[in-house]
Amino acid sequence: MSALCHDLHQLAARLPLHSFPFDGSNIPEDGIYLLFEEGENAHGQQRIVRVGTHTGDRQLRSRIRQHFVQENKDRSIFRKNIGRALLHRANDSFLKDWNLDLTTAAARRLHASRIDSGKQRSVEAMVSQHLQSCCRFIVIPVTSKSQRLLWESRMVSTIAACSICTPSPNWLGSSSPVPKIRDNGLWQVNELFNEPFSADELRDFEQTIARATGPVCQVNPAP
Repeated sequence: MSALCHDLHQLAARLPLHSFPFDGSNIPEDGIYLLFEEGENAHGQQRIVRVGTHTGDRQLRSRIRQHFVQENKDRSIFRKNIGRALLHRANDSFLKDWNLDLTTAAARRLHASRIDSGKQRSVEAMVSQHLQSCCRFIVIPVTSKSQRLLWESRMVSTIAACSICTPSPNWLGSSSPVPKIRDNGLWQVNELFNEPFSADELRDFEQTIARATGPVCQVNPAP
């Protein structure tokens, strides 16, 4: 599995890297994103710390903005998990309020009296600061929803099963109160233990990317 994960990281390293502020016109409307974090490395490359996609048609650009720009942790589980780690590391009691889902009007009415809105804005700003200054990402054009979800699952499971993809001592996720994030070195809790890529599937994945972005995406196999 480490050899397949090596090849996946080599492939990712050959794709254009986006950082904040990014040009939305350079991001495909449909696809998968792979995210890297400052100080995290594996296989001689930046270590993939999150794999994500979207379910609605033509929503990849919107999904990226929800993570990096829109300060609403209830619209981005990634933002929520970053905030959880920051608060848990600081032993901040606001963590219990941060965990509340305020998506619905009913939930907002129910919890309005207990939420310190100023503190909430402050934590959202800290999350944005971390994402915008420490995180980079690549995007892989994939039009088919079923294909996006399949490959997202394959990539997450491949990375989670890799013995080389371990976090650095300073990785923020190590401060997460969520055990699966701490234990697996990825900013996600789903798809961790599903079927990883087979060698044939990874070759198909590479060929699909090459057709979409050009032969620069071809990878060198692990030694």
